[in-house]
Amino acid sequence: MTKEFLKDHCEKNKLYRTPYLNDTLYLHFKGFDQIENLEEYTGLKCLWLQSNGLRHIENLQAQTELRSLFLQQNLISKLENLENLSKLYTLNVDNNFIQTIENLSCLPELNTLRIAHNKLEMKADVEHLINCPSISDLDMSHNSLKDPDILSVFMCMPQLRVLNLMGNDMVKYIPNYRKTMTVHIKQLKFLDNLPVLPIDRACAEAWAAGGLDAERKEKESWQMRKWKRMQDAIDALKPIHAKHEERRRLKELEERGLTEASNTPGSQNPSECSEIQDMSSSQVGGCIQPSVQDSLDSNEDLQK
Repeated sequence: MTKEFLKDHCEKNKLYRTPYLNDTLYLHFKGFDQIENLEEYTGLKCLWLQSNGLRHIENLQAQTELRSLFLQQNLISKLENLENLSKLYTLNVDNNFIQTIENLSCLPELNTLRIAHNKLEMKADVEHLINCPSISDLDMSHNSLKDPDILSVFMCMPQLRVLNLMGNDMVKYIPNYRKTMTVHIKQLKFLDNLPVLPIDRACAEAWAAGGLDAERKEKESWQMRKWKRMQDAIDALKPIHAKHEERRRLKELEERGLTEASNTPGSQNPSECSEIQDMSSSQVGGCIQPSVQDSLDSNEDLQK
């Protein structure tokens, strides 16, 4: 990861050769075993370093503006040297060899932590999360977590809304897993691969207070309220439908009246009337002329 390589790499990827002008740097799938020579890249906000051979998080002192750091699929065994990244919002260290969550309390804006497929096992390995109140999205899936008391750590995280614990044995050891997690983590909106809906929270809290009967009654109450909202919506549409039908009926009557008027005898247009008058006069003239001629012939016979 030499300075010249970084400049050439930026040029090939249509980035700036002037280091501090870049806000994103793509250094994934390069086979690096060390982070170095990034001192001049002070404007970075997003740094991609996944799928290399990195063993340590180091030499990031100049990246004070960094918001997203991607270090998944490396050989990292410890979270360290993050003190200068005070604006870091997303940290991804999936698929590494991390055994303990530590040194994250220096990141006051950290919102998303991805630490799946690592070596976390006991409550002591994750207790440091209590000192990270800003974390809202936490993925700890596919570790080796066994202790169900880890739930007490999550209960102390006031902003935790998304939690993924799939692939950990602790899920088996917590009775009524989803209900228990929902009741104890008050802000939880998404657990593992499913959302925590308002009805899920209401039923879980009813279950915690009164058991299965209370949960069933709460579910029925939600279903009744849902049915009532649907019925109210249908009732609100009825007057609108009635007005529409009345307008349609009046329009049909109006069109029908115009059609009947056009079919009555006195409803011919002037051109048709003139044609009829012309035809009638010619027919009458043709009938009168032979009668007059017969009268004249009879009068001549009498005179003789």
